[in-house]
Amino acid sequence: SVVAIAEMVWVMESEYRLSRPDIRKHILSITNTPGVQIESKELVAQAVDWYVLKNIDFVDAYNIAWMVSQGIETAYPFDRRHFSRVSDIDVKVPGQ
Repeated sequence: SVVAIAEMVWVMESEYRLSRPDIRKHILSITNTPGVQIESKELVAQAVDWYVLKNIDFVDAYNIAWMVSQGIETAYPFDRRHFSRVSDIDVKVPGQ
């Protein structure tokens, strides 16, 4: 599941102190392992790319990838910092 992938990213980042590019490499290795089924594999791949290239937390990157895949163009996150790094999303302050 995507939750398991997010947990793996967190453990590699916080416990093993791996670099983001190394984490990306490991996550993509897992998602491309024959016989392993990954929920929303394409979204996980996009999220892990943005996690590295745009310095976005993995969970935020996954949520943005999901929004883009659903045609959702506006987000109202409390932490605008990460969402504003993807040009496909118009970021608004909650309450606007």
